[in-house]
Amino acid sequence: MAQKKQFKDLDLSNAFLFAAALEDEETCRLVLECILGTSIKKVKVKAERSILFSSDFRCVRLDIFASDEWNVGYNLEMQNIDEKNLPHRSRYHQAEMDLSSLKSGQDFKELKPSVIIFICNFDPFGKGLYRYTFEARCQEEDFPLNDGAKRIFLSTMGQNVKDVPKELVHFLKYVKDSTDICVEQMGDDRLEKIHKRIKILKHSREREERYMQFEEMLKKEHREGYSEGSQQMWELISRMLADGKADKISRLKTEENYYQEMLKQYHI
Repeated sequence: MAQKKQFKDLDLSNAFLFAAALEDEETCRLVLECILGTSIKKVKVKAERSILFSSDFRCVRLDIFASDEWNVGYNLEMQNIDEKNLPHRSRYHQAEMDLSSLKSGQDFKELKPSVIIFICNFDPFGKGLYRYTFEARCQEEDFPLNDGAKRIFLSTMGQNVKDVPKELVHFLKYVKDSTDICVEQMGDDRLEKIHKRIKILKHSREREERYMQFEEMLKKEHREGYSEGSQQMWELISRMLADGKADKISRLKTEENYYQEMLKQYHI
């Protein structure tokens, strides 16, 4: 079995490092500029909804929620394993963002534009593209629905270099190889700024300790699942973490009816 990397050697493809890095609003802004190919003056990150908010890791979030100066909402998440469920997961994330952005009594027209972004260390649709962008359109007359919702799936395995901005290609290469050598080869000012901030983050003793605690929590849940002969339990915990339901995981071991209900819901 391959030895796990130390915190200081992680690439940005590591979901923990990605979430930790993008909690910094300037880093998040730079990453969004790389992905969207547009200038963004200011980004506000909702850190209370991310992984580092919980000291005991009972409310784990591995995705980042942010908004820009135009009140466009962003949800970014790193994906390393293709579980064949990203289209449906993106639908769930979209619903979650919509519910949180519309206050009671507000008209539906006041829903803010939103962008769901999955950065995949694999090709989610097998077409060899660096970027897959989805927006609702009328099938009969081919015009946009204009509901303000967009979903972007990025792939580090893309091959269509000539069809996307070089800044995006540079960023996706960096996701897989977050090293000084990679940054030097790219010669990208924005990437250099991102790398500088991530190097500072990797030297944080506090973040390293939290990463080790997080890894230990996952190992413990994994061991307990197998010691009880319950592969289902570990699979269910993984799915619930991915869907932002970490606060409900404790109910699985204390409420048999809830456990069975979740197994049915996730078709496990």
